Amino acid sequence: MGTHVIKMPDIGEGIAQVELVEWFVKVGDVIAEDQVVADVMTDKATVEIPSPVSGKVLALGGQPGEVMPVGSELIRIEVEGNGNHTDAPQAKAAEPVPEAARPQAVRAAPQKAAEHEAAALVPRQAGDKPLASPAVRKRALDAGIELRYVHGSGPAGRILHEDLDGFMSKPHSAAGQAPGGYAKRTDSEQVPVIGLRRKIAQRMQDAKRRVAHFSYVEEIDVTALEALRQQLNAKHGDSRGKLTLLPFLVRALVVALRDFPQINATYDDEAQVITRHGAVHVGIATQGDNGLMVPVLRHAEAGSLWANAGEIARVANAARTNKASRDELTGSTITLTSLGALGGIVSTPVVNTPEVAIVGVNRMVERPVVVDGQIVVRKMMNLSSSFDHRVVDGMDAALFIQAVRGLLEQPACLFVE
Repeated sequence: MGTHVIKMPDIGEGIAQVELVEWFVKVGDVIAEDQVVADVMTDKATVEIPSPVSGKVLALGGQPGEVMPVGSELIRIEVEGNGNHTDAPQAKAAEPVPEAARPQAVRAAPQKAAEHEAAALVPRQAGDKPLASPAVRKRALDAGIELRYVHGSGPAGRILHEDLDGFMSKPHSAAGQAPGGYAKRTDSEQVPVIGLRRKIAQRMQDAKRRVAHFSYVEEIDVTALEALRQQLNAKHGDSRGKLTLLPFLVRALVVALRDFPQINATYDDEAQVITRHGAVHVGIATQGDNGLMVPVLRHAEAGSLWANAGEIARVANAARTNKASRDELTGSTITLTSLGALGGIVSTPVVNTPEVAIVGVNRMVERPVVVDGQIVVRKMMNLSSSFDHRVVDGMDAALFIQAVRGLLEQPACLFVE
């Protein structure tokens, strides 16, 4: 048998270190060739690390959240044959422990037992019903104690009266009280900030520190737009797919940006260079189980409503399932963010650097408005947008959003060349 060592690979783009996000194997597991053993994260994407060999996992090289240099040992696997790694010579056998040293080891044993007892106080899983007699259950109920928090010393882990006595005599007994009602709670939970959550935190902090944010909010009457969307879905939904509001918003951005090239731009504040882009690569802020990601709809200016709708759905799904590539998560020139039904009335989105503008969509609601001196019910929606004031003047931002508003309120203008 031999040993095969997988080292942290060079993922490219000049990256010298990456973060270990998650292990999919543990020591002792037997794995197959090409099986994914870990996820690692660069500044731009999560990357799966497969095993090039089959074998048994001997050791793992790091803990989730640890930043590891490229080339460091990631995982060690026992394989048939010689493997690719030669272990160092075996160390000499340990010397016999002198008699004088043995009492110290004996004295340490009660401490280990105490640690074991404390570990047993970790709550059982919700589906694990603790074993106890009716008398013990009634006593615990009267005392407001959840038996799942109590270590049982009886046969098969049965909770005895002595276990209740010991539990109630300790300071942590409050943790066993029922969490509902007015019972006091002293529990807490520490959540490591690692992986995507760490990257989001770093990017948001960097954006707020470097960008001179300002926001502009405008309400839009989307009654006509919604009527058009529903009409198109009724006529073409089965053959071309259903349209949401997003492709219409993307189309409005594309048309409005023709007159505001300074907003479809990125700013390298270290080189002090603004790049105005002809292509409109729209970042679509997408909430997944692990946090916020921004997959990119490329060349939105060249896509039809249905083409852009299909691509939005594809890249958003790739992001939510952690299957988006680095190319699908980079290169946006302006970002569109929406919380859908949770969009609220107003928001202040954070600019997705190095871009200089982000357009936020708030919730659509029906409410009474005055039109030509009459009170009528219209479908209204706010746009809450933020800009980098170092690059975008307030007047230009307002004029841009007003242009978007005019296109959405008169949706036929979206398609007039």
